[in-house]
Amino acid sequence: MSGPQLFYVYTVVGSGTGALDTGEFRGLSGSGITVVGDDVLAAVAEPVDPAEFDESALPRRLEDLDWLSHLARTHHQVVAAVGRSLTTVPLRLATVCRGEEGVLRLLAEGRDRLSRALARVAGTEEWGVKLYAADSAPAAPAGSSPTGPSGAADPSDAGTATATGRDYLRRRLGERRRREERAGLAARTAEQLHRKLAAQAAEAVLHPPQQTQLSGTPDTNVLNAAYLVPCDARPAFLDTVPRSADLPPGLRSEITGPWVPYSFTQAADPQGPEQ
Repeated sequence: MSGPQLFYVYTVVGSGTGALDTGEFRGLSGSGITVVGDDVLAAVAEPVDPAEFDESALPRRLEDLDWLSHLARTHHQVVAAVGRSLTTVPLRLATVCRGEEGVLRLLAEGRDRLSRALARVAGTEEWGVKLYAADSAPAAPAGSSPTGPSGAADPSDAGTATATGRDYLRRRLGERRRREERAGLAARTAEQLHRKLAAQAAEAVLHPPQQTQLSGTPDTNVLNAAYLVPCDARPAFLDTVPRSADLPPGLRSEITGPWVPYSFTQAADPQGPEQ
């Protein structure tokens, strides 16, 4: 005998926040997005195939990077579509419940956290701002080592070798000093920019700097922040973000958004799927 239908839960809205046209959403299974709720909260969910989403199959499927990429893309598309018309709190990727009873239990157990999160982000949007510093330190010229281009010092010219060695060390010390000065300038600029942007936002979160493998750029990420901005404060906030041309040489800015406020609702997210 088969068990209860499984539901993949994307995000949570308030029950009285208005109608949601789920017909426009393309979900994971093609079976249609539905809304399951009580008198306080409602979950945007979708019936899914147990062969892919039950407790024995899901861990294995999450190891398939192509499948995981499709899951993440669809999840964020549905959340973004909901967020265009309603205040919403996204749930963690791969949150699965057994039957409508499981969805209602998830809402009941998280009612206080989810309700606070909805109130916290109502009328706001998330913007991401990054600041990058280019590593423009010049490489030492070929053959500039004190041992000469072949790697071996000429014993017949010890005085020249000594002078060359001093010049080499001075150049290296100068390069290191310039790198340290650039790093200090980048850190100060990032700190000042974050203070200015945070003053324009309701809340701000500093994320760890992105590594080059994730950022796709060789430049050093010195600011990686998210800002919760009231919708009516958007123009003032965007005006505060400097153009790269207005930053000190070697620095550039990047802004993304607006997003559903993921960075400001994570504490309300249930800890993992409930099945």
